[in-house]
Amino acid sequence: MPYVHIRVTDEGVSAEHKRLLIEGTTQLLQQVLGKPPASTFVVIEEVPTDNWGVGGETVTAVRQRERG
Repeated sequence: MPYVHIRVTDEGVSAEHKRLLIEGTTQLLQQVLGKPPASTFVVIEEVPTDNWGVGGETVTAVRQRERG
């Protein structure tokens, strides 16, 4: 019973993106490990950019600098 937890920043991840991630992840586990889709769980968690850090700063700060 595979469980996959995908974390992404909450920057424009649409319902279609999520559907494709769930579908693709499920297919990959079936193809590579032979796991049945009916027992494969995929959870997508969207994290605010203020709560995600990279290189010692928040993603919010990184995005602001990239835009500025």
